[in-house]
Amino acid sequence: MINYWAEHAWLPDGLAERVRMTETDGRFASVITGADPEPGDERLTGAVFPGFADAHSHAFHRALRGRTQSGRGSFWTWREKMYALAGRLDPDSYRELARACYTELALAGFTVVGEFHYLHHDHEGRRYADPNAMGRALLQAAIEVGLRITLLDTCYLAGGLDETGYREPDPVQRRFSDGDVDRWAGRVAELITDEADPAGLTKIGIAAHSVRAVPAAALGALGAAFPERPLHVHLSEQPAENAACLAHYGRTPTRLLDDHGLLGPRTTVVHATHLTGDDIARLGGSGTCACFCPTTERDLADGIGPARELADAGAPLALGTDQHAVVDPFEELRGLELHERLRSGERGRFTTEELITAATAAGYRSLGWADGGGIAAGQLCDFVVVDRDSIRTAGSRPDQLCYAATAADVRRVVVGGRTVVADGAPVHGMPDLTILDRLWEEAP
Repeated sequence: MINYWAEHAWLPDGLAERVRMTETDGRFASVITGADPEPGDERLTGAVFPGFADAHSHAFHRALRGRTQSGRGSFWTWREKMYALAGRLDPDSYRELARACYTELALAGFTVVGEFHYLHHDHEGRRYADPNAMGRALLQAAIEVGLRITLLDTCYLAGGLDETGYREPDPVQRRFSDGDVDRWAGRVAELITDEADPAGLTKIGIAAHSVRAVPAAALGALGAAFPERPLHVHLSEQPAENAACLAHYGRTPTRLLDDHGLLGPRTTVVHATHLTGDDIARLGGSGTCACFCPTTERDLADGIGPARELADAGAPLALGTDQHAVVDPFEELRGLELHERLRSGERGRFTTEELITAATAAGYRSLGWADGGGIAAGQLCDFVVVDRDSIRTAGSRPDQLCYAATAADVRRVVVGGRTVVADGAPVHGMPDLTILDRLWEEAP
């Protein structure tokens, strides 16, 4: 048992002062406000936030940072560079890269990551001796860092969609595909059989890459395969996706998912940038979560999605880092509000409480950790301590600290009662960052 005391902490109903928290067996046993510290309490210097959730990650994209910014282009030209990187990875290098990525997430204050994983097979599209070798590499990397992870094993069957129908996967995409939904489900079932880990840090969820990569005939079977698992899907990130879906199916991607039973509280749609009014109503009415990734959406010139309208319609909002061009939970939650200001001409589109909920509890729920993301009795003891006296945060009111702080102000990170970042450094040591250069030096 550990007793903590903090001058300020964000609780489910907002900012509280003089908070005493007791941890037992990795959970908050009690949370008392207006309390005086007692002898033996561990005083937390700074403001305490619930652990932040990165609800949408592609760990291997981290190796693209600083290598895709020259010249003009679009999401589609960026994707060619991403495919070139995907062709260079194997289970060993994937684990090494993921450890670098997840260490950065932990240092920034993320305590759980949703890994949208579709890099399944070898360079020729053949299964490894262990068909889940690549997924296990990601799980092991998170465990080594001390980070919670929901591995969202992704079904990816086709190479694209246009008005004439689906294309066969190209050479790089072959390593993403299991061939059909039944083979994908069989492989995932093997992964689920071995799901338990002693530290309690891992969960398995599922994903459909997008309507561009999963034909309608497979959507129903995909959704029915693991009905109790979190389900994520890229949705309407690009206008071209909407145009292709309309041309081939005569309906939007959102309606296609709805027609096949994929919308609902266990589902999270990622990006949700280019939506119609009917799309928004379907997502909100079904309680489907929408995960926005503001730093990626602006980096890739995707556009600004209708976040306020989705929230008003009833869709919970979560946040992700996606391609890791930036790893900073404060930047993502600020981006949700600041992008709204740009598109609306108004300030204060979201309250601070709404932004923090999106960055914490909503993200945890979207990843299947309904008992996390909040500082309350019975919840997972995951929290972040943020410096209030840095050059960036000094003078900020505690209730507006998230508008001033950055990842550099995170001083301590605790996951399940275990400290994984102390004094701004990873407890488990820094990874070998040379992987970020070696991947580009080595031949695929």
